[in-house]
Amino acid sequence: MAVLLALVAAVAYGLSDFVGGLASRRTSAWPVAFTGVVAACAGAIVLTLLTEGSPTRTDLAWGALAGIGSGVGGAFLYRGLAAGRMGVVAPISAVGAALVPVCVGVATGERPAVLIWVGIAAAVPGIWLVSREPGGSGDIAAGILDGVLAGLGFGLLFAATGQIPEEAGFAPLAVGQAVGTVAVALTAAALGGRWIPHHRSHAWGIVAGLLATTAVVAFLLATQTGLLTVASVVTSLYPAVTIALAALVLRERIHASQGVGLLLCGLAVGLVAAA
Repeated sequence: MAVLLALVAAVAYGLSDFVGGLASRRTSAWPVAFTGVVAACAGAIVLTLLTEGSPTRTDLAWGALAGIGSGVGGAFLYRGLAAGRMGVVAPISAVGAALVPVCVGVATGERPAVLIWVGIAAAVPGIWLVSREPGGSGDIAAGILDGVLAGLGFGLLFAATGQIPEEAGFAPLAVGQAVGTVAVALTAAALGGRWIPHHRSHAWGIVAGLLATTAVVAFLLATQTGLLTVASVVTSLYPAVTIALAALVLRERIHASQGVGLLLCGLAVGLVAAA
């Protein structure tokens, strides 16, 4: 069940990135991102009101920390995109999003089976290859820094979310999304970006945001029914979904290295599921 929920999270994240990226091509990325986090926050609040939960201050603090991670990760990912360093930033950030919670899970006592470790070993290069843009340009050194910081942010998002117990309900997620909303607005303003929605196409951010809410809920449930190490690695395969959608819907070419990455991601899911 944990693997299935993590796969749902990966598909939802991949769909969210695809919709958000497609909308950002037609306009500025920041208004789409802000619309998305507002929609995600609204979705989390509705879930909180419709379900039961008894979150402690510690649970809410974990939710806020997850929101900070989401904001930091998104900020440096967008900075890399704006500077033309996406081909460097994306693979580093995606791998970081997988490895940070794995380290946290092991440090807190999780002991995955050998087959799961083999799956992780296949997933890491798979995530890297499928996220990599062949021929990407830009400042490589700055791209590496952006990628590491984005990866630490997304890794913090996953690791902190994984600490929220089932009895807390969804209130910590709502807190995290609220923190993420503020983080996007402040980051955009600091980088001189126009983040207030002003065009109809920005409404696509609502779809991306609701998909992101679905993803984080599925990920939370996955960590509550299984290991954080398993949930984080499987969920971090979301770039494969985005690449596959771009190929199927937009007829974008899948490069040879990305094809190898997709195969490795599929192998990783199979190994983890079989464990």
